[in-house]
Amino acid sequence: MITCIATDMDGTLLNERQEISEVNKKAILEAKEKGIEVIVATGRSYEEARYVLEEAGITCDVICVNGAEVRNKQGEIMHQAGIPGEKAAQISKVLNGLGIYFEVYTNQGTYTENVEIGMEVIIDIFTTANPSVPEEKIRQSAKERFEEGGITFVEDYGQVFREEGQLVYKFLVFSFNEALLEKAKELLADVTDIAISSSGEENLEINSKDAQKGIALEKLAKQKGHSLENTMAVGDNFNDLSMMKVVGRPVSMGNAVEEVKDFCAYTTATNKEDGVGKAIRDAMHSSVK
Repeated sequence: MITCIATDMDGTLLNERQEISEVNKKAILEAKEKGIEVIVATGRSYEEARYVLEEAGITCDVICVNGAEVRNKQGEIMHQAGIPGEKAAQISKVLNGLGIYFEVYTNQGTYTENVEIGMEVIIDIFTTANPSVPEEKIRQSAKERFEEGGITFVEDYGQVFREEGQLVYKFLVFSFNEALLEKAKELLADVTDIAISSSGEENLEINSKDAQKGIALEKLAKQKGHSLENTMAVGDNFNDLSMMKVVGRPVSMGNAVEEVKDFCAYTTATNKEDGVGKAIRDAMHSSVK
């Protein structure tokens, strides 16, 4: 039987309003009451994830920034895996050369060199993904991402890379130009010891090769005494595949990209239809095959 559940956030646990639905919340709390470990595994920073979980009244361990940081239920850092400053500067140079917008996630916060462009990019993404949601609500969600997610303006990312104590967790790259994203991947292929994935058609996520959801989940499950064979992972995109590959019950969302659906033995409903809640209830009533 399932003893541990790991769920992605965006496009998975969160609905089109960027909220945890009542159905999903009840299923998670029911699982926890039955002694099942619930872990959130997200590309978000801890601050971006924390305020959504707190709103829903959910306390759990969180694999943040695709595995670059792991926090326990008390919010204490248990594990970190970052990109060295020199390598971060190399990545930044490639992305700046392409004129593509990106943000930098670190152990001390998230940074942008252009708040206005960042806001408009996020609004465009939210609007494309959720056409039925009113523009006012989308703008408010984008504003909350910058304010509650703790995104800080810097004139030059170089000062972040050089600052003592800063550990670069992730580059989050945004563009609706698919060819530009592919070019970025091509140019970054020469950079060693990094992992490139994505959580949506319009982005790239660049981490240390040691910062992947699957690696972090393996370590956390082992530490807590859970068999990976008896662990379920739920997700919708490429940055979820690493954890799908290590668990006994990989579950794709109904809105997942085809590559994730093709890999997973199970598929649940979409994030708009409480897919995580349904996947949890299904798992609690069946054995891992």
